[in-house]
Amino acid sequence: MESKQWYLEYKIHKNRPGLLGDIASTLGMLEVNILTINGVEGETRGLLLESDDDDKIALIDRTLRKVDSITVTALRSPRLVDLLAVRHGRYIVRDSDDHKTFRFTRDELGLLVDFLGEVLKRDGHQVIGLRGMPRVGKTESIIAGSVCAMKRWTFVSSTLLRQTVRSQLSEDEMNPNNVFIIDGIVSTLRSNEKHFQLIRDLMKMPSTIVIEHPDVFIKESEYNYDDFDIIIELRNNPDEQIVNDTFTTNYYSDEL
Repeated sequence: MESKQWYLEYKIHKNRPGLLGDIASTLGMLEVNILTINGVEGETRGLLLESDDDDKIALIDRTLRKVDSITVTALRSPRLVDLLAVRHGRYIVRDSDDHKTFRFTRDELGLLVDFLGEVLKRDGHQVIGLRGMPRVGKTESIIAGSVCAMKRWTFVSSTLLRQTVRSQLSEDEMNPNNVFIIDGIVSTLRSNEKHFQLIRDLMKMPSTIVIEHPDVFIKESEYNYDDFDIIIELRNNPDEQIVNDTFTTNYYSDEL
């Protein structure tokens, strides 16, 4: 049988000496490999395991659930958030009501870039929205994530260096493997029909499109929330409010 990976997570109620060693020994006796282990959010431990026998994993589950000093909170095929939790020692904050929304702060830029890198590696069509106030690090995170994914990025619209509004792309730039970056404000409030036709063409391709300011993009275009696969929120601090009205007014002005 082919080896599979599993994510084991447990919460410690009584951190007695040798607890981890006992768990590791149990896994070792059953020939289950520990690939990675890390503390996750305080008294929680996460382990990435490898085994070619599902019955052994089921036995581990039954055995560990009888240990009074811990509570098993997960034993499953690893999700992306599980892999990053073990790697970084912290969970990505996910909206409890809207599971497609993930939240980060500036002190978690490393985690965000790693998350984006894994997401951008995926093949096929996907649309990612990135919310955040000006100068919080949105565009830089997308570029860094593209580098991690070993993907070329193409600015369709942007204000990173100067205002960019593309009406056409070269054949090389139209490669479906590229990451297409769109500033939702620039594309909807400062563009023309030819530019937006390019966006329509990109939205039909089996490619990854990352749209900054997705709420403005949705409000001012024919696209809606269901067109987005993932929404990422990036804040300077957890209490910061992302208010689009505070930085969209100038885009209506010819003085910009």
